[in-house]
Amino acid sequence: MTLDMSCLNVDVDRYQRLLATNTLVLSHIAQRAPLVQTLTCIVGGIEDQNPDIRGAILVLDADSHRLQMGVAPGLPQAYLHAIDGMDIDLRTEVRKGAASRATQIEAGQFWPGFCEQALRYGLHACAAVPIESVAGGVLGIFVVYSQDGSPPSDASRQAVADVSSLIIIAIERAQVETWIENAEKALIESETRMALAIEGSGTGIWDRNVLTDEIHYSAGWWSILGYADAELSNHIEESYTRVHPDDLAYVQEAIQDHFNQKTENYMVEHRIRCKDGHYKWISSRGKVVSRDADGKPLRMIGTTTDISALRTLSDRLQQSVDLISNLTNEVPGLVYQYRLLPSGLAYFPYASGGIRDIYELAPRQVALNASLVDAVIHPDDLPAYRASLEASAASLSPWHLEYRVILPKQGLRWRRGDARPRRLPDGSVVWHGFITDATDHKSVEIELQEFATTDFLTKLPNRRYFMAQMEQELARIRSLANTDTAVLMCDLDHFKAINDRYGHAVGDQVLKLFATILREELRKSDTVGRVGGEEFAVVLPGVGTTEASAFARRVQKRIARSPLRVGDEAILVTVSIGISVMKATDADAEASLFRSDGALYRAKAGGRNRIEIAPG
Repeated sequence: MTLDMSCLNVDVDRYQRLLATNTLVLSHIAQRAPLVQTLTCIVGGIEDQNPDIRGAILVLDADSHRLQMGVAPGLPQAYLHAIDGMDIDLRTEVRKGAASRATQIEAGQFWPGFCEQALRYGLHACAAVPIESVAGGVLGIFVVYSQDGSPPSDASRQAVADVSSLIIIAIERAQVETWIENAEKALIESETRMALAIEGSGTGIWDRNVLTDEIHYSAGWWSILGYADAELSNHIEESYTRVHPDDLAYVQEAIQDHFNQKTENYMVEHRIRCKDGHYKWISSRGKVVSRDADGKPLRMIGTTTDISALRTLSDRLQQSVDLISNLTNEVPGLVYQYRLLPSGLAYFPYASGGIRDIYELAPRQVALNASLVDAVIHPDDLPAYRASLEASAASLSPWHLEYRVILPKQGLRWRRGDARPRRLPDGSVVWHGFITDATDHKSVEIELQEFATTDFLTKLPNRRYFMAQMEQELARIRSLANTDTAVLMCDLDHFKAINDRYGHAVGDQVLKLFATILREELRKSDTVGRVGGEEFAVVLPGVGTTEASAFARRVQKRIARSPLRVGDEAILVTVSIGISVMKATDADAEASLFRSDGALYRAKAGGRNRIEIAPG
């Protein structure tokens, strides 16, 4: 046997002498004897040459670095069982390039515990010699035991060093053989699984010789069509006769495209005639595996799978989808699925045809991005729209919202949305819901609200709504210091006489005229209301009696300059006004209104068309 020793860092002459004296060890290695037998022979040879020591070879697992095998023919078997599986983490205790790996091992965490274990069996572990691979890794440890714990002699250490190369060869040869054996087993298992999978999957394999136009099929391929093995010829033209006539041109075109390298793979679904005459749906996939120097195809291999059941299921599923789509498209409003990804992107995986009326958009326009929907929502309502969806997503609570949209054709419209959210495994949230047109409903609601809060004749807030606004103002000034709010009571002078002389229709016009004047003189923060027949009240936040008096005079001047004309006659109207200041100490809003009413009474008693301020 000739060995290449160029990779071993030893003296060649001494190594040759070592080979001559270790014929038995080399014989074990050459004959591929079990690793334990070879290592036992090596340890025995060292002990024979050095009677003052005992030795043990600890082989480590390459992945876990735990003790995989302990060979020590001169030591008790119970001791070997005790150290079997001991954790020797040389990855942390021994570092490549550091001085003396033996020193590192003996100074590491493993060695004290190992020595203590040996003493339980009367053994003195006095040295640990690392067994290093050619690549520089650590394959194991040669442990030297002495009778009294004294360090091993130089001769003993040299004996271990002399056979270290043999130990390395034996361990690495065993590891390689184990790797090959495992790889062969894995390959056999993989091939077996593949064969079983193909056999049980309803898949057949075909191999086509493009030059001779011959195609060979596996037994599984024939069984798909109900034939025994090779009942028909293997010529490609004969196989084309089994393809459904409506699919033949498509199949041949797909093959030719692949031959011409227009497609990376050949992949078609088509119908093929079975032995009993009926057609079955199959999926055929293949690839040219060899070409000549000019790129012309020589050989093509592929598979054929029976997909009839899948096509039937797909057709039924499509019918169900079509039925659901038709039903939802007939429902007034938008039936939809809305999905919000963790990235913030939102889109509509499904939107019924009703989206054309609800948002004046097509389903395809929102299938990848919902931004076009956001664009038609009224700017004043968009923040609430987004916030409501965020809140629904966070708590997975039902979503409900009424909001406005501005559409190119329909203009301003109201929409009402209802949906239920569900969180998906990827962290996204999907809603299934319904959006309807709420414009008519909202119009009625607004109209009813106006009826409940507005005076029908003057379109000013009625007494109930006005008093509610006064209560809010009282709450506001209670929370602030040094804030004035003026309250005015206005009464049209001699209004009963106007009604008696000109009739109630003219009297109504007078009321409307005065309401218009008041509305035009108010700021946005001011409040006005009709609180009686010809009585009106005004609240001026942040205004004292001086500014309130100025406001009252402007109103008197405007009504005096704006007589109501009935035919050729001008009806002159005057107004009496009482002013008070709302106080944070008032028991309720009625208190300040009561003081203003008292001041109004004095204005009327003093001759009408006057302004009086309540004391205090």
